[in-house]
Amino acid sequence: MKATESTEVAPEKAWLDQLRFERRLSEHTLTGYTRDLEALKQCNQPPTPLRKINPTQIRRWIGRLHGQGLSGRSLARTLSAWRGFFDYLIQVHHFSINPCRGVRPPKSPHRLPHALSPDQASHMMESLGSRPIDQRDHAMMELFYSSGLRLSELIHLRWGDLHREESLVRVSGKGHKIREIPVGTQAWLALDQWRRLYPTLPLTHESPVFPGPNGRPLSARAVQSRVKLRAKQLGMEDRVHPHVLRHSFASHLLQSSHDLRAVQEMLGHTHLTSTQVYTHLDFQHLAAVYDQTHPRAKRNNNS
Repeated sequence: MKATESTEVAPEKAWLDQLRFERRLSEHTLTGYTRDLEALKQCNQPPTPLRKINPTQIRRWIGRLHGQGLSGRSLARTLSAWRGFFDYLIQVHHFSINPCRGVRPPKSPHRLPHALSPDQASHMMESLGSRPIDQRDHAMMELFYSSGLRLSELIHLRWGDLHREESLVRVSGKGHKIREIPVGTQAWLALDQWRRLYPTLPLTHESPVFPGPNGRPLSARAVQSRVKLRAKQLGMEDRVHPHVLRHSFASHLLQSSHDLRAVQEMLGHTHLTSTQVYTHLDFQHLAAVYDQTHPRAKRNNNS
């Protein structure tokens, strides 16, 4: 009887363990999946056995979550997690169907990623002091904006990933795909200054580039907090977080180079469609220049 009870209770944990130990997903991703499974449990009240859940119920639950304010994008992620969980149940527990197949989330209005202007980005790169923590934060901002790193890529950087001679950084991105990205001169200067003040010795190739007080890599939350604080210290009213710096890198690079494929490679996007959103940002920039400089545009604005 106890073994039967364990089999009934274990699938959620077993699936998460599989994702953690076999697919080696990040803790951030696993936290999201855990939250999505909890949403499934809360929707399934009074509880229907997992084996008997049907597509109609899934559609109703997705509609209920949408009514509670979840966006189409959030619901797409939730539905993806549920679909993966039921695929696991089919594979391991021999369920006959995946009730999430064919269920689509509601669409959300398309929103362009928020990016800083070039002047705002330059302002964000200003040095705010000579203390080690100031120099560390300065180097973080420069590397974010210089190379368009994801937050997860930056916090896992080791000094051995930085190659001064080739002027590049080697990162492990989504799906553990390795890519090499150029690093700009100002970012190298900031990194050199930070390295001279590095608090934990001896410094080796395996030392984290950006450690916290305990010598271990800064957490994602800590980096987000430092970026937000830095923007506040600089008097910037715009909402600034690490991904804004990545968006700014991509949009400014595309504006100057017009090389969509190169931007795709540096961002680590698998599909070009993920990068094409920045062409809309580029058009916004061109439209602003047109409105400010073209005689006909000025005439229309003054009419």
